[in-house]
Amino acid sequence: MATMKLVLILMMTTIVAVWARDPELTTDFAVPVGMNASLINGDFFTFTGLRNFSAAPNTFGSKKVTHVEFPALTGLGVGVTLLEYKPNTLNPPHTHARGSELIFVMAGHLDGLVHFQINMSKEKSVLAISAFGSSNAGTISMPRNIFGSGIEDEVLLQAFKITSAELMKLKAPFTPTM
Repeated sequence: MATMKLVLILMMTTIVAVWARDPELTTDFAVPVGMNASLINGDFFTFTGLRNFSAAPNTFGSKKVTHVEFPALTGLGVGVTLLEYKPNTLNPPHTHARGSELIFVMAGHLDGLVHFQINMSKEKSVLAISAFGSSNAGTISMPRNIFGSGIEDEVLLQAFKITSAELMKLKAPFTPTM
């Protein structure tokens, strides 16, 4: 009986593990739903949306490329984002719920830990490419999801060991104005 339970548990674990990833393609590419495969030509596999990208002055900016922006990525399980960190700008702490990230710094120098990046230079911008092990990795901003989420103040005060005045300052940028 114990062996049968163990086999059942292992089978269920395997099924969950298979469902928890991007599906693998068995062909060179997938035709997006609603698209006529006979109309696909070389233009379908060309994406020019990263040309001439530039973040607004004094900001961190990004231009994502997923299967939504570039349908040729449908089913490939990859995505990419072009990142520009203007001088002294930050990509706030965040997570990617549906994929891993690998950042290639093309120019400049970034400081960062898991998981944020900051350009500490007061003069030079940083250009980087972020590649994902998912075609839809998603980004969950921690500051917005913590201080703009409606979590009870008492929970945040205890968790971060801060004063009410400090909490109000942290919540201010994420509080809707009426």
